[in-house]
Amino acid sequence: MPTSDAALIGPSPARPAGPRAHTAIGVLALQGDVAEHLQAVAGAGARAVPVRRPGELDAVDGLIIPGGESTTIWKLAAVFDLAGPLRGRIAAGMPVFGSCAGMIMLAARLVGGASGQETLGAIDMTVRRNAFGRQAESFESDLLVRGAGDAPFRAVFIRAPWVEDVGPGVEVLATEPRTGRIVAVRQGRALATAFHPELTRDTRVHAIFADMVREES
Repeated sequence: MPTSDAALIGPSPARPAGPRAHTAIGVLALQGDVAEHLQAVAGAGARAVPVRRPGELDAVDGLIIPGGESTTIWKLAAVFDLAGPLRGRIAAGMPVFGSCAGMIMLAARLVGGASGQETLGAIDMTVRRNAFGRQAESFESDLLVRGAGDAPFRAVFIRAPWVEDVGPGVEVLATEPRTGRIVAVRQGRALATAFHPELTRDTRVHAIFADMVREES
């Protein structure tokens, strides 16, 4: 079980940057696991860029919304005038990846959301906030993630949501084996995980997203 939100686990598989390392992937740098995502993006062979302003959002090819506190991230996005531009870029087809709180923000529907909580609606799914329990109930689990090869992915769950249901256009990439709950999905250019791949040294999930971004850039 992780001892802190910054704990890193697992081996660090080598992945050469390759000829398209110029691909710019932004990390929404308002709150949460920003530094860890920036490091993982670089490990997946892309250029990592923190995003706090609309102009910085315009300069990236894809965006990661990190783990953290979903209501706080949304409030700060409004303060920094990013909420509207985020909706616009995603609607225009920008690839986007959300982990934990980011999954909540990408959902079309929420269960257990805060009063008046808004989302970006990028994935046709219903997400239950804090479904796996509180901080003290954080845990790790070996998952088979579609598109990440045959080796299990050691996933870190911290105050994690799960996906209650998905629409017909959503691909389920992973379920948590103990509960059978959906914890990773993709719909078109949008990817989401209930767990924190940024808190491991395994960059395979970030590599999936980097490939999605390269396909569109």
